Amino acid sequence: MKTAVFDTNVIVSGFLSPHGPPGLIVEWLRQGAVRAVLDGRIFEEYLEVLCRPELGLERKNITMVLDLIQENALWLAPGPDKIIRGLPDPDDAPFLELAKEAGVALVTGNVKHFRERYAHGVSILTPAQWVKEA
Repeated sequence: MKTAVFDTNVIVSGFLSPHGPPGLIVEWLRQGAVRAVLDGRIFEEYLEVLCRPELGLERKNITMVLDLIQENALWLAPGPDKIIRGLPDPDDAPFLELAKEAGVALVTGNVKHFRERYAHGVSILTPAQWVKEA
């Protein structure tokens, strides 16, 4: 099964615009056709961001989709020796840490945050690139 770490911006984009690569990724995650690599930090960020009132998403729909993503996910807990520092945005570290730990791509709409010198050997793909490879 195709597996990756999905940045929060991909999940949010998929909810807001079901057409296009992020929407396809969220649908595949919902169906269990692909699998997300998760830990508590990332899952909580998904929930917190998706529930922001300004997005106007229905809590029932968020919960249903996140429950399915959670059920099919590969859950990892990178140890303290896996902490990545020095990223332009330190909040991006959990995504890169998990991708590195799992040996999978990090799918993000913000590839500039993960330029090669920050990628630590992880493949950084846009949603369109990842969908094309899937």
